[in-house]
Amino acid sequence: MDWGFVLDFMFEISYLLAVFLLFMLWATFKGRQAMINVIIGLYFALLILIEFPYTDYLTANLGNGLAQSVGKLVLFAIFTILTTWLCYRIMPDEFQEKKFESYFKKFLLAGSASILVMAFSFHVLPVTEFLTPGTPLQSAFGAESSFFWWLMIPLVILFLL
Repeated sequence: MDWGFVLDFMFEISYLLAVFLLFMLWATFKGRQAMINVIIGLYFALLILIEFPYTDYLTANLGNGLAQSVGKLVLFAIFTILTTWLCYRIMPDEFQEKKFESYFKKFLLAGSASILVMAFSFHVLPVTEFLTPGTPLQSAFGAESSFFWWLMIPLVILFLL
């Protein structure tokens, strides 16, 4: 094991932890229903991004591969924000709780959203342009055979909570 591998692994773990921390803060300050809305919004955003016919048209004029990857990530972020906003409008806000109440459930929901982002990152989104291949995180989330199961875990958690 060389230092390059260790640094790549640290960079990927920091990516995972940053995503989880972002969702954990969102769940803490906005609540469980907000986190459920984000998870459903992520699923809808994936569906829309996969079937969106103008992705290549919008990202073709951005230049090199890295800029096109950033453009696709921005497009996914826009779809996620719009679908999450839609979920806020149509789903009731039934959980009236304090910030640190039912923290374990919020932890599970933040973990579920993180799993979705990681699975999307290594299968649909061009995050691999920014990460070095061959690290353990990519082996866990990047396997084609396990993509379905990574997508099912958040749904099972939503069902159980």
